Amino acid sequence: MPNIAPRANAKGPYRILVEDETGDVLLVFFLANHAWIEKSLPIGAKRWVSGKLELWDGHLQMVHPDRIVDEAGLAKLPMVEPVYGLTQGLFPRVVARAVAGALARVPTMPEWIEGETIAKLGWPTFGEAIARLHHPQLPSDIDPAGSAWTRLAYDELLANQLALVMMRARMRRIAGRGSVGDGRITGVIEANLPFALTSAQTKGVGGNPPRPRRTATDDATAAGRRRLRQTVVALLAMASVVEAGRQAALMAPTEILARQHHERLAPLGEKAGLRLALMTGRDTASQRNKTLDALGRGDIDIVIGTHALFQESVGFRDLGLAVIDEQHRFGVLQRLALGQKGEAVDMLVMTATPIPRTLVLTFFGDMDISTLREKPAGRQPIDTRALPLERLDEVVAGLARAIAKDARVYWICPLVDENEGARHCCPRASATPPCIRCSAIRSLSCTAR
Repeated sequence: MPNIAPRANAKGPYRILVEDETGDVLLVFFLANHAWIEKSLPIGAKRWVSGKLELWDGHLQMVHPDRIVDEAGLAKLPMVEPVYGLTQGLFPRVVARAVAGALARVPTMPEWIEGETIAKLGWPTFGEAIARLHHPQLPSDIDPAGSAWTRLAYDELLANQLALVMMRARMRRIAGRGSVGDGRITGVIEANLPFALTSAQTKGVGGNPPRPRRTATDDATAAGRRRLRQTVVALLAMASVVEAGRQAALMAPTEILARQHHERLAPLGEKAGLRLALMTGRDTASQRNKTLDALGRGDIDIVIGTHALFQESVGFRDLGLAVIDEQHRFGVLQRLALGQKGEAVDMLVMTATPIPRTLVLTFFGDMDISTLREKPAGRQPIDTRALPLERLDEVVAGLARAIAKDARVYWICPLVDENEGARHCCPRASATPPCIRCSAIRSLSCTAR
């Protein structure tokens, strides 16, 4: 170990050059205790140093090494150490001490997995699995496919499923309010749709007027239910609730999506006599107060909005149905906050994300689930292609040919890094003149979202 590197600025970082037969590395310390550093790294002594190596200004460096030990300290170090995610103000050793203290207090609990399963799969007990992950002896102990990780993953999955079963049973015991519509509004909406409902959508809303229909939340059974649906079915569900004299709310995760829902649903709803309103965080104080007053009086049948809907100041005359779009974008408490703005409010959550049935049952086991699988009549085949950036010219040429034929094209550019938010997904978006994508496809934006 050579001499300590001179410091040009006493307040600057403390640098020490260390070397062995493989080369040299610069150790860097910021706002450090100089006396401790010089004691830990005496000139000419042999030390074992571990940490993250980085290349800076053409030289290897290690900022604030994780470990600096002598031969005796090396003998005491474990061969494998866990690495914890840290937030500002936390340090690895602090977290390690906290984990060690917690592990010492883990009680010996009765096994809740069948002994036959444990023996067949060769799993450790819960306590052993926890200890093995936090105090690994071999790299295999922390293998995600190893017995310890698998055992804990099974525990988590089993606990989740048991909780869903309990929640489902509780939801079925909660008394609901019947909201049976008579078809006078939903019938008008269906008659004015620019397309015919598919059989899956018709089944989802329970048939056609004037026959008494089940709403999309099955609230005609007077038991609170939850379902996954799509927008047209959701509109008919909300209209059916309004037919029963109650109100409905549709909450979307973004203002853009909320406005899109309002623009699409308002014309259909207004033809059927529904009174719709939009509420977002951008509303002026006067607009917001006007909407709140109308909701409280019952002069608004359906309100569409963002997170603004579950604010404490928002009240309804009689909310009967809360519809949550892109429900995974909201927290559980946010969804419940909207559902608690009325008496026995039914909740309908929607997603357009294709989820395999097994995952649906896993994550939404406390809900009644409906899937709309049937495609609209007359839908043309869609040609989907994935091309690398190196073939960008082929993409542009293909778009030009499609646009020349009056075809509709979506060019999807994935955002890989959040720091790329301001970058254009088309490298020639800022060129002069702009590329064909920027000048011809007016319905899309070049900026990655």
